[in-house]
Amino acid sequence: MTDGIRDAATVLVVRDGAPGLEVYLLRRTTGMPFAGGMTAYPGGGVDERDADTEIGWAGPSPAEWAAAFGCDERLARELVCAAVRETFEEAGVLLAGPAEGAVVPDVSGDDWEEQRQALLSRDLSLTELLAGRGLVLRSDLLRPFAHWITPPMESRRYDTKFFVAALPAGQEARDVSGEADEAAWLAPAAALAEHHAGTRPMLPPTSHTLAQLGRFADVAAALAGSPPDPLEPIMPGFEDTAEGRFAVLPNGDRVPLVAPTRQ
Repeated sequence: MTDGIRDAATVLVVRDGAPGLEVYLLRRTTGMPFAGGMTAYPGGGVDERDADTEIGWAGPSPAEWAAAFGCDERLARELVCAAVRETFEEAGVLLAGPAEGAVVPDVSGDDWEEQRQALLSRDLSLTELLAGRGLVLRSDLLRPFAHWITPPMESRRYDTKFFVAALPAGQEARDVSGEADEAAWLAPAAALAEHHAGTRPMLPPTSHTLAQLGRFADVAAALAGSPPDPLEPIMPGFEDTAEGRFAVLPNGDRVPLVAPTRQ
């Protein structure tokens, strides 16, 4: 982690819906210290226990993830574990199973909810949760998607790796996050249309990755085609024009910024 910048993981959970590919989105409560009122994906900062080497693991190794994200093996392990942990904490979706090739089908019972709450309070680690149930983390259910760094003018800065993962069969994403006041499955194009209309504010990493996700017709295509662009860190600049304020990406693309509103 660079001084003053916290490592973080974000997960685009996707499914095949009636309109085609859909992604699970949360609207953060306005009182949140970072990105309050903004639509975002499940995710959050790395926890020190995400580096636990004792965790049961199936799929690409931390070394393989390190190569994908251009980081060291310890950070790669932390990022994958944070991605799995945060997805369970914020969406009630667990990317784990009893063995390679199997995924736990239902994690919605009261006993699961008790353990989800224990994860949130840090009374239970992801390693302990999985070991107690005879499960392993399924890193093969994740794909690398993007890499964004919060610009220096922000008081809270994150070096965030974005992943994409299919909603496991038998599981349902649930509005369980106390950090959100809305949760919805939306087609990327529909979410972006609301953003451009000013009714669904989001930060540039969210709108840009939604546009990338919109290239794919279904879950299979999204998984096969990730990452959609080379995994290079993106740190936007900002530009004020007569048309409004824009985030300016390293390639010259401009992403419009829309102030938080409520319908």
